[in-house]
Amino acid sequence: MADLSDATILSTVKTRPARASVDGIIETSIPFRLDSLRWSGFHTRVVLALGITWILDGLEVTLAGALSGALKESPTLNFTNLDVGFSNSAYLAGAVLGALGFGWLTDRIGRKKLFFITLALYLAATAATALSWSVASYALFRFLTGAGIGGEYTAINSTIQELVPARYRGWTDLVINGSFWIGAAMGAVSAIVLLDPALFGPDLGWRLAYLTGACLGLVVFVMRMWIPESPRWLMIHGHPDRAHAIVDDIERSAIGRVQEQRQHDWPKIRLRMRNHTPLREVARTLFFLYRRRSLVGLTLMVAQAFFYNAIFFTFALVLTDFYGIASNQIGWYILPFAAGNFLGPVLLGRWFDTLGRRTMITFTYGASGLLLALSGYLFAIGVLSAQTQTIAWMVIFFFASPAASAAYLTVSETFPLEVRALAIAVFYAVGTGIGGVAGPALFGALIDTGSRNSVFAGYLLGSGLMVAAAVIAWRYCIAAERRALESVARPLAFVE
Repeated sequence: MADLSDATILSTVKTRPARASVDGIIETSIPFRLDSLRWSGFHTRVVLALGITWILDGLEVTLAGALSGALKESPTLNFTNLDVGFSNSAYLAGAVLGALGFGWLTDRIGRKKLFFITLALYLAATAATALSWSVASYALFRFLTGAGIGGEYTAINSTIQELVPARYRGWTDLVINGSFWIGAAMGAVSAIVLLDPALFGPDLGWRLAYLTGACLGLVVFVMRMWIPESPRWLMIHGHPDRAHAIVDDIERSAIGRVQEQRQHDWPKIRLRMRNHTPLREVARTLFFLYRRRSLVGLTLMVAQAFFYNAIFFTFALVLTDFYGIASNQIGWYILPFAAGNFLGPVLLGRWFDTLGRRTMITFTYGASGLLLALSGYLFAIGVLSAQTQTIAWMVIFFFASPAASAAYLTVSETFPLEVRALAIAVFYAVGTGIGGVAGPALFGALIDTGSRNSVFAGYLLGSGLMVAAAVIAWRYCIAAERRALESVARPLAFVE
C-alpha cells in the first residue's frame, strides 16, 4: 500500500492551471519543475551553505577524539578514559534530543528558521566548552553542542532532498554528508598546532581548539542568509504563492528564465494545505503505513552509529594506549583517515544513482563490516603498527563513509514530506541512542582493560551490526534513485 510507483502518482494528477481552491486544495507542478532543472550555480551554493554543517560536526567530533589525550593531561580537568567516553556520549545524547525536538519544529515551522536557531545554540555551546572548569561542565556544554548539531541534521537533510533535482539526489546527499571529513581534517590540523607543547600550555591548546569551531560557525550565518525556504514545505503549509515565487527565482538563477507550464506540460499534484501534521498521524505513518521502511531506516542508523561513533570517538585512545603515540601527534593519523572517509562518497556516490540504492547500500555496509572483522583480528594478534592500523581504518571507512551517509539518504527520501524532518530525527535519535551513545562508553571501558581481545570483541560487535544491516538492505531497500520524492513517498496531504 505504501510503496507507490511514479505511474501511481502521476496517473492521479491533473494538468489544469495551478490554483488553490476554497477548500484548501492546491494544484501545483512545483516538484516537477524543481526536478527538471540541470545542475547550476544555485545548487552548488546550496551544497556549500548547507554542507558546512557537516564540516562543523566533523570538526567537533575530531576535536573530541584528538583532544582526549590533552584532556587527560589537563591540570584543570584531569580526565580518565571513562570521563572521555562519558563526555563523548553526552555529546551524542544531546544530538539525539536535539534532533527529536528540532526535528518536530522543522516540520512545523519550516526548514529555514531552524537553520539559525540550531546554529546559534551550536555557537554558544561550543564557545562555552572552551571555558569548561570541570568534567561536569565540559560534559554539559558538549551535550548542548550536540543538541545544536542534531537539530541541524534534520533541517539540512530535508532541505537538501527538497531542493536538489532527483537525478543528482543520491550523489549530492552522500558528498554533503561526506564533507564531515573536511571538518575532521581541519580538526586534525588544529589539534596538531594547538596541542604542540612548545606553542601552548596543556590547559590552553584544547580550549583554543573549541574556539576554532565557534569562529567557523560565525561564517555560516552569512552564507545561509540567501537560502530560500523549501517550496515543497511551503506549498503544503498554506503558502502556495510564496512557494511559486521561490521556484521562479530558482529557475531564473539556474537557467536565466521562468519555465512556462504550457511549454513543458508538467503534471500537477493535488494537495490539501495544512498548518501542521498531528503526532498521531506521524506515528501512524512511521510505524504502520511505512513500517517496512522504518525497519530499514532504523537498522541502517543503528549499525552505522555504533560502527562510527564507537571507533572514531576512541580513535586517539587506541593510538595512545596500545601504540604509544603522543597525544599531540594524533592529528597526523587522523588526516589520512579523514581522506579515506571523504573519498568514499566522492568516488562511490554516483553509483548510488546509477547501480541503485539497494545494490550500493548492501555492498558498502557488507564490505565495511567484513573488513573491520579482519582488521580487528590483526589488531588482536598484535601484527599491526600505528601506521598499518591507520591504513586499515582508512580502507574500511572508504566504504563505511558512503554507507553511513546512505542511512541519512534512505530515511530522508523514503518518507512523506510532512514527516520528513521528524523521520530523520526519530531514526537518527533511536539509532544514535542505541548504537552511538553506548558505543564510545563501551569502547572506553574496553580500552581501559588494556586487553586487545576485549577491544576485538567490540570490533566484532560493530562488524556484525553492519553485516546484518547489509542483509536487511538487500531484502527491503526502496529503489528511490532518480525518482521524484512525491513518487517515492506520496505526501500525506495528497488528494485524489
